[in-house]
Amino acid sequence: MKQVAIVILNYNGQKYLEQFLPSVRQFSPNCEIWVADNASTDQSLTWLREMPDVHVLVIPDNKGYAGGYNYALSKIKADYYVLLNSDVEVTPDWVRPMLKYLEANPDVAACQPKIKDFHHRTHFEYAGAAGGYMDFLGYPYSRGRLFDTCEPDNGQYDATVDVFWATGACLFVRATAFWEAKGFDERYFAHMEEIDLCWRLLNRSWRIVCCGDSEVYHVGGGTLHKSNPRKTFLNYRNNLMMIYKNMPIGQRMRVLLARLVLDGISSVRFMVAGAWPDVWAIVRAHFAFYRLIPRLNERGNRPPRQASLYRHSVVWEYFVKGKRRFSELP
Repeated sequence: MKQVAIVILNYNGQKYLEQFLPSVRQFSPNCEIWVADNASTDQSLTWLREMPDVHVLVIPDNKGYAGGYNYALSKIKADYYVLLNSDVEVTPDWVRPMLKYLEANPDVAACQPKIKDFHHRTHFEYAGAAGGYMDFLGYPYSRGRLFDTCEPDNGQYDATVDVFWATGACLFVRATAFWEAKGFDERYFAHMEEIDLCWRLLNRSWRIVCCGDSEVYHVGGGTLHKSNPRKTFLNYRNNLMMIYKNMPIGQRMRVLLARLVLDGISSVRFMVAGAWPDVWAIVRAHFAFYRLIPRLNERGNRPPRQASLYRHSVVWEYFVKGKRRFSELP
């Protein structure tokens, strides 16, 4: 039997562990359960001592999502890793369909279940929904979620399909593929590192899948709320990094110039809302990215092949043409 390690990265998340770890313990037979603590300052570790069937790994300092998982997974022996956010409620039989598909398809590196909203349980959740895609300008979107619009789950995305990226909120990943791609890029710290990983895996001829016969419920925003300027900074900077690293050289400069304009337009929306810290976060994100470019040019970053991007602009389809559902996209 293949060894499966469910790894929950925790940072001051005792309340989420108390709320959601019991469902993980109940509905994850034959899986090792690990909590990797990212230098929490709350009582998480004290509380975890009462869970004898949960392995605890202490990370000496807060390395963020990317560095924290790289550190933890390097210490854990398993054939498959399940990277699970602490604010996720799992369901009965959530593991079996995922592992069955991975076992039957050795060319699949990673997969995710359907991610639904814990507070609005009939709808998909922002972080991944029913599997992610990427348009030619580097904007990620999902089956069941375009920008801030999340669709109700009416069974329209129950099919198991290939996607461009799988969410880090609940990510099943083959250990050999994870380390072949050298894990997460720790320069991201948090946000979009899983999309970057999936892009690199696709460029190495692996497949990424969403399994529609498994679902979990995600609270979302447990560490950083989506309106937090720190999250705005990370999302904008990391998205630019991802484009630079993974797009073909001839295409990436045109896209980055377009993004300079589009991100400027995006900042106007924050201005209108009076969210000036977010405006400043976008400016800082661009300058932080420009400073990183020399290091992003390191040898070995150019992929051997190029994954296919959506040929239309999801920004145009959503904001100009009013398309609000994945099925409405051309």
